[in-house]
Amino acid sequence: MTVLFKRVHADAVLPAYAHPGDAGLDLCACEAATLLPGERRLVRTGLVMELPSGTEAQLRPRSGLALKHGITLLNTPGTIDEGYRGELGVILVNLGQEPFEVVPGMRIAQMVIAPVLRVAVEESETLGETCRGEGGFGSTGV
Repeated sequence: MTVLFKRVHADAVLPAYAHPGDAGLDLCACEAATLLPGERRLVRTGLVMELPSGTEAQLRPRSGLALKHGITLLNTPGTIDEGYRGELGVILVNLGQEPFEVVPGMRIAQMVIAPVLRVAVEESETLGETCRGEGGFGSTGV
């Protein structure tokens, strides 16, 4: 499967897998930014893409940034639909104690390409029973 990318900024870096077998492509910033503690910001990648039909791209945090600096994605996973053709941006948030500097070329997120199932929606007066039933948050114990 091939995903097409177009650079719309001189500092854009094409996504790449860091290691064989990785699920996520590293996605890089194309601009500098400072995130103060508690601040969120859309960071540009300088890329637009064309996904294959029947797929989506999921943006996810990088574990090293989360652990070492408290940097994560505010809406994770972020979904990019196959029909979107605008510049890819990553909503970063600084949950850490110190300001965090983003520099062009820095890996700021990972992108997983996944298949999408389309379903038919149908209203029903009854639903099948399960052993869990209506048990919600914490219903299965610790």
